[in-house]
Amino acid sequence: MIINRFLAHVGRYFQLMGTAIARPEKTSMYYKETMRQMNDIGVGSLVIVALIAVFIGAVTAIQFAYQLQDSFVPRYYIGYIVRDTTIIELAPTITCLVLAGKVGSNLAAEIGGMRQKEHIDAMEIMGVNTAAYLIMPKVIGALIMIPMLVAIAAFVSILGGYLATVPVGLISHAEYELGVRSYFVSYNITLMFIKSFVFAFILTSVPCYQGYYVKGGSIELGRASTNAVVFSDILILLFDYLIAVVFT
Repeated sequence: MIINRFLAHVGRYFQLMGTAIARPEKTSMYYKETMRQMNDIGVGSLVIVALIAVFIGAVTAIQFAYQLQDSFVPRYYIGYIVRDTTIIELAPTITCLVLAGKVGSNLAAEIGGMRQKEHIDAMEIMGVNTAAYLIMPKVIGALIMIPMLVAIAAFVSILGGYLATVPVGLISHAEYELGVRSYFVSYNITLMFIKSFVFAFILTSVPCYQGYYVKGGSIELGRASTNAVVFSDILILLFDYLIAVVFT
């Protein structure tokens, strides 16, 4: 029974995504909606992403400095560890988990509210491909803006590690800079952006699916928003593991 329901949801999800990928009826309308979504997802999330990133870098640096106490490992490794853990894992994964809560719940509530108020039904009567108009601009906006947010998060996180260690004397400026410059592998940047694109698609398409098929009243809409965040987070962590297995 559970497997049948799961397979039914998977099939309906892919069917909805297939319907959403369609040629726009009116390009200017889709363009304006995509710009609005880019502003909401990108600019609207910039402060919270930067705030979280600076603490991620600071905590990583402090904890690794604690691990290096009474050891023979050079202290410049603090900068090296902060850089690589941030780029490979923390910036894309933590940022997108947070965005799944902020952006995902908003998308599910927005589309679900339109479904409950019969706005979607009215648009379908007018001949609008609602799946394409409501979902495609959100997915495109996220695919453009979230990799940018992740790149900013990585930079701010490394800066946070610097602020947590250098001013308080745990490590010198030269040592931290040496660590950040040491053993740099450019492929890690590619890996970060692969994760960003995959996670961006998940944290927009799954909440759109949850909101698009919501039925009932406010309780069901709240449940759909919660499911959107929970399922997005689970899928982000699952694909984080799969990407690590396949690309590393």
